[in-house]
Amino acid sequence: MAEHKEEPVLESVMDKISDKFHGGDSSSSSDSDDEKKGSSSASAAEAMKAKIYRLFGRERPVHSVLGGGKPADLVLWRNKKISGGVLAGATAIWLLFEVMEYHLLTLVCHCLILSLAILFLWSNASTFINKSPPNIPEVKIPEDAAVNVALTLRYEINRGFATLREIGHGRDLKKFLIVIAGLWLLSVLGSCCNFLTLSYIVFMVLYTVPVLYEKYEDKVDAFGEKAMIELKKYYAIFDEKCLSKIPKGPLKDKKH
Repeated sequence: MAEHKEEPVLESVMDKISDKFHGGDSSSSSDSDDEKKGSSSASAAEAMKAKIYRLFGRERPVHSVLGGGKPADLVLWRNKKISGGVLAGATAIWLLFEVMEYHLLTLVCHCLILSLAILFLWSNASTFINKSPPNIPEVKIPEDAAVNVALTLRYEINRGFATLREIGHGRDLKKFLIVIAGLWLLSVLGSCCNFLTLSYIVFMVLYTVPVLYEKYEDKVDAFGEKAMIELKKYYAIFDEKCLSKIPKGPLKDKKH
């Protein structure tokens, strides 16, 4: 009788153990299914992001495209007080030179006269009023910074000369038309305003367009995609009717 009683007890214990194992397997399988679904949805989202058109073939965020760090933070208005101060300073300089007709050399001389007069009087009056003289820091231009600026300017100037040389050889008609249109636009702007106003306009554009583009990135990219499609259509028509009929010179030197 005891043996008959022990058998159902053992069977019930084994059934419970098997149920636990099966439950764990089902839960683990469901977890793995959830992970697969999550990974597939993430990959699908990344694929959709990759398919989204970005202006100029951009693949990185606007902040990293601008170089990152403090300059990008300044242009993208990460700190509104500093960026606003820079904008206010540039506007004040433009108002001084353009509206009030102040001259650069006059402004520099007046600022130096005022600064030197204050420092001179403060240094001499400190002995009479029992106060420490002003601590005038020693200002020097670092050699590394000067060399880096010179190398950067040299690289950009050489690249511009190389582009002009390539255009002069007549090997890239599209680039030739783009450069001619850009120079003509600059000439029109130069006839409408002076160099200072033009520089201020360029500064305002470079200082406001990136932050607005970052804010309305998706809408601008969608509009840019449509505009590029239309431009390519018109350029294909113009190429077929006009550019293809222009005789082209040899692109490469003949090999002897």
